[in-house]
Amino acid sequence: MAIDTRIVDDLARIASGALGAAVSLRDEAQTQMKERLAGVFANLDLVTREEFEAVREMAAQARAEQEAMAARLDALEARLAEEQPSAKPSGRRRKTAEDPTG
Repeated sequence: MAIDTRIVDDLARIASGALGAAVSLRDEAQTQMKERLAGVFANLDLVTREEFEAVREMAAQARAEQEAMAARLDALEARLAEEQPSAKPSGRRRKTAEDPTG
């Protein structure tokens, strides 16, 4: 039983065409989905990774400066207390992260 090669060639061409059309449809669907998602994200007013990292670095630097100033103030208050042992403390409390009521 011999297989007619023309029939096999025709079937191969049909399958190849269908596969090409399926790939083309997939690519078109991906392109449309990316465009729609880009539009949705543009409307959400999100920040970029670079902007986020820059603000995070600024916050870390501000925190370090605040901690350095707090340590410097503590040292100055300790020195003042040593120089004036008879002076009464002012009763002033500084706000700390642990005690937000101060």
